Amino acid sequence: MTDRLKELTSAGVAVWLDDLSRTRLSSGGLDQLRREKHVAGVTTNPTIFAKALKDADEYDWQVRDLAARGVQVEEAVRMLTTYDVRWACDVMRPSYDGSAGVDGRVSIEVDPRLAHDAEKTVAEAKALWWLVDRPNLFIKIPATEAGLPAITATLAEGISVNVTLIFGLDRYSQVMEAFLAGLEQAKANGHDLSTIGSVASFFVSRVDSEIDKRLEKTGSAEAKGLRGKAAVANARLAYERYSEVFSSDRWRALADAGAHPQRPLWASTSTKNPDYRDVIYVEELIAPGTVNTMPEPVVHAYADHGETRGDTVTGAYDESRQVFADLESVGVDMADVIATLEREGVEKFEASWQELLDGVRTSLEAAQRGGKA
Repeated sequence: MTDRLKELTSAGVAVWLDDLSRTRLSSGGLDQLRREKHVAGVTTNPTIFAKALKDADEYDWQVRDLAARGVQVEEAVRMLTTYDVRWACDVMRPSYDGSAGVDGRVSIEVDPRLAHDAEKTVAEAKALWWLVDRPNLFIKIPATEAGLPAITATLAEGISVNVTLIFGLDRYSQVMEAFLAGLEQAKANGHDLSTIGSVASFFVSRVDSEIDKRLEKTGSAEAKGLRGKAAVANARLAYERYSEVFSSDRWRALADAGAHPQRPLWASTSTKNPDYRDVIYVEELIAPGTVNTMPEPVVHAYADHGETRGDTVTGAYDESRQVFADLESVGVDMADVIATLEREGVEKFEASWQELLDGVRTSLEAAQRGGKA
């Protein structure tokens, strides 16, 4: 029987799971995915945690303890989520050790309400790094204007970073610059660069969702013919920029000091349009040194019928540029698309964070009344 996920891994794509819950941890489900499905990392976000805490009873004992101590809701959220992330780091530790610290990483996000405050973001990143206290942790920081200096400052502290909510090529270039500057400062601060990891999470399906909506409004046959093409083209051109930056003399100097490159991570890889192949954002984005973080259904879908055709990225740069030229010709304003996606991305995570806070507050109040947490 063909091991399609092993083929994908052999092609240079690290398979990460975009999900986490205490049930997944206690049942051994995460460890099973690591052992049987080549899952080599985990990403989380406020939406994932809001769903996990709402759906599982396994948090009740901790909620009761937190309520008994009179812990405030925001600190309770930190305690609950870092407990899961610390546990996941331990589950993924064999992947971390086996890859010399490249994979086996688990991500936790800073409070998204801090996305436009660099100083508070860095302070939160340091607190989460201390609280989880595992070398295979990633702190997720959004690639907002304020996030860029926070990325540099956090890396300079020797803290590993997953840069999230990247949608556009120019912002991605700024993220890579922030990464290089952070490692240069970390080196100057005496940190061992070989222990510092980073990925740049480039969002995929949301790009198609936004652009397809605009193409539908345009209504022309030419416009409709471009549906489902923008996201892959955007990610492929991001990989082109990655290849340029990480072959530069500036990067080589850091690599000589032990640094690992900041790998491109394809995020939001489940298809939102049921007309598209369910593994399109995996099959069409296969390239060496990348990460693809997938919800569990996509992991299983690829294991069942994914096709690994070798590198599907580096030979398609001209084709990808043509897609963007065609989009411009039918009136799609890419700058506005990217600005909209970044704004909505932060807003969605803020809304999920508020849902998480509200859920934990309700559970704390129930526990204080002596009811079910």
